[in-house]
Amino acid sequence: MSKIIRIGTRDSQLALWQANTVKDRLEALGHKTALVPVKSTGDLVLDKPLHELGITGIFTKTLDVALLKGEIDIAVHSMKDVPTLLPNDIVSAAILERGNFLDILAYKDNQEFLAQEDAMIATGSLRRKAQWLNRYPTHTITDLRGNVNTRIQKLRDSDWNGAIFAAAGLERIGIKHKNTIGLTWMLPAPAQGAIMVVARKGDVTILDACQELNHESTEICTNVERQFLNKLEGGCTAPIGALAKIEEDRVVLQGVLLSIDGSKKLESELSARVGEHHNLGRDCANSILARGGKRLMSEIQGDVIKNTTIFATKKLTADQLMRFGDSISVDSEDFIQVNPSRIPSVVLKSNIQNVIITSQNAVEALLTHSTADTLRFENIYCVGRKTKRLIEQRIGPVKRQEKNATKLAQYLVEYMDGLEVTYFCSDQRLDDLPNILMQNNITVNEVEAYRTKFSPIGIANEVESVLFFSPSGIESYLLRNPTNKIAYCIGETTAKLARKHFTDVRVARIPTIESVIDKVNEYYSKV
Repeated sequence: MSKIIRIGTRDSQLALWQANTVKDRLEALGHKTALVPVKSTGDLVLDKPLHELGITGIFTKTLDVALLKGEIDIAVHSMKDVPTLLPNDIVSAAILERGNFLDILAYKDNQEFLAQEDAMIATGSLRRKAQWLNRYPTHTITDLRGNVNTRIQKLRDSDWNGAIFAAAGLERIGIKHKNTIGLTWMLPAPAQGAIMVVARKGDVTILDACQELNHESTEICTNVERQFLNKLEGGCTAPIGALAKIEEDRVVLQGVLLSIDGSKKLESELSARVGEHHNLGRDCANSILARGGKRLMSEIQGDVIKNTTIFATKKLTADQLMRFGDSISVDSEDFIQVNPSRIPSVVLKSNIQNVIITSQNAVEALLTHSTADTLRFENIYCVGRKTKRLIEQRIGPVKRQEKNATKLAQYLVEYMDGLEVTYFCSDQRLDDLPNILMQNNITVNEVEAYRTKFSPIGIANEVESVLFFSPSGIESYLLRNPTNKIAYCIGETTAKLARKHFTDVRVARIPTIESVIDKVNEYYSKV
């Protein structure tokens, strides 16, 4: 390969060690390479614990952007720092053989403090903090941030009894602290000790070159651990540990979820034969969720939200989170749960002249009961471009799309053939559309396609702005939260309800989640 492979990396000593390891191995295979160091937000902001920064992929986001812009060809990460959902168009190119996965305690003069009631231990990790307090509940945890060298020096200059580190980090840059203990009882972060290389999707030449570095056993184990993490919806904002090992012909996974103070602990251990292990992480996580994990995760999320600047009432994707400016702290959760209703088969099998669909949820609900081939809709009318796109991809052509329900109703009054429509809607639908039609002598046959359930959580006073994507989301939010926030709304229908409760309401230029985020960025770039 004649092309020079540009290797993106953070510029810490440990990150450079990892990047140089990848560089050396690629060059040993005959490839030409060059390092491109950059600083991440996680390296620049050292005065806050990681979970308070509120950015998904805090150590990887800057490199992801450089990769997508074509400024680098691959990026090298500590795999435990990589979000479980990679951005669109970025894929795993290789996972190197795993190093030491253990956490270690570096301490001062002796180990007597382990048997004492009072001791001060330093760590910036919620996972390490929770597991330590579970074992030593009377000890005090203090925050510790910075690169490995900085943290070691802080320990030496402090009056702390000890500090917790990843063993691989110390080993890789040759730091040897005088006194250390391997914490064999502490489950590591998912994928701790592994190095991950990512590249652009479709960059076949680069992907082929990196594939020669991949270590299959490490790939199996770390992917199982990350599946466990993903199912629990953790990341650096929840105390979650996981470790998978291959023992003979089986993958054995241990997983743990704890409360932030360590007082609650849920564990699971499952195994599966190699080749039949693909759902092992999910099954292990489900075991924990079924035994109180859902409630515990809700409690944890309530604890860590307190320093969030922006809160979205819909779970945002990795790509959407990346769209926010680096200075904006973001969290999100689904305030609405959607469940398809049982639609009478006679309705779906009937020839229907005019059909109204106002949401993507209604499309998904229809297709849980039927297939596009069996739906006999002559004219389909809808609200929203994304809804139109989904209908045309999965059901059939749309005769007319409008940006909101009121405009669609006004169009139907003027131009619709016939005087009867079938409206596939939610149990929480607004009255505007059916009222306008019925006032103009059009019969509206309402079919409940899905039910919406409010599932709000309380957000902290520190949250400045809330993102809303439907009127139902506002109703759910108001059950547990105040209105002294800026309300960002996806469209006028949502904004209309927001104005009844919020003083400051701002509307996206076009009705998409991305446009709402752009509206947020526009404001926070000026303050």
